[in-house]
Amino acid sequence: MSINRVNISGNLTRDPELRMTSGGTQVLSFGVAVNDRRRNPQTGDWEDYPNFVDCTMFGTRAEAVNRFLSKGSKVAIEGKLRYSSWERDGQRRSKLEVIVDEIEFMSRGQQSSDGGYSQAPASAPRQYASQPQPAAPVQAPPAVDVYDEDIPF
Repeated sequence: MSINRVNISGNLTRDPELRMTSGGTQVLSFGVAVNDRRRNPQTGDWEDYPNFVDCTMFGTRAEAVNRFLSKGSKVAIEGKLRYSSWERDGQRRSKLEVIVDEIEFMSRGQQSSDGGYSQAPASAPRQYASQPQPAAPVQAPPAVDVYDEDIPF
């Protein structure tokens, strides 16, 4: 059995790029930077090492999400890995990318020069994902006394 699920959170490395396939499907591409903390062998200090992850989202949600993302936006993503390979100018190329199933905006708006974020309008949706509806509350069964005198231990 194999499981292909990815969860990452980080900041967009560039403005998203929205395009359309010849069949009319919208495709949103963007990059996310996530840090890996490692100890520097010379100094003994912990340091952040960035990893840059290409992400792709398809369909009508891609167009909607594009309006709320920009370089620097912090997001949490759930999806699956997809490996692609091709040949360009006689050289073999490949990449591993995340196909986005769910995305949550952890910050909205443009990143300002001081490193903070300006807020988007309060009417901006927080998440574009299929969310399960809350189930009706379930009542616990009545308590049962497990220490019955008739049962020998």
